[in-house]
Amino acid sequence: MNSNEYPSSYGGNQGYGYNQKPQVVEDTLKTETIQIERKIFIFTLKDNPRGRLLRITEDVGGRRDTIIIPATGLEDFRRALEEMLATSIATPVPKSYE
Repeated sequence: MNSNEYPSSYGGNQGYGYNQKPQVVEDTLKTETIQIERKIFIFTLKDNPRGRLLRITEDVGGRRDTIIIPATGLEDFRRALEEMLATSIATPVPKSYE
């Protein structure tokens, strides 16, 4: 028996995508969209059976990348972001950027 002939725990071998996990139902609590230059950032606060999370999606010309932060880490994420902002404000911008 080949490895692709083993039965799947998600309903068996049904061709393309047969190894995909079942879709998790998520409730959207809040969404904010920010455009910075040519990038669009979408912040979505969600609830699902495993807990609350923040999904941050970057869209650049239709190409999307996403990170997910569990709600338990949001305070640490905020603190790190505030420190980055404070450092950016306090550090002069090199003339080569202008």
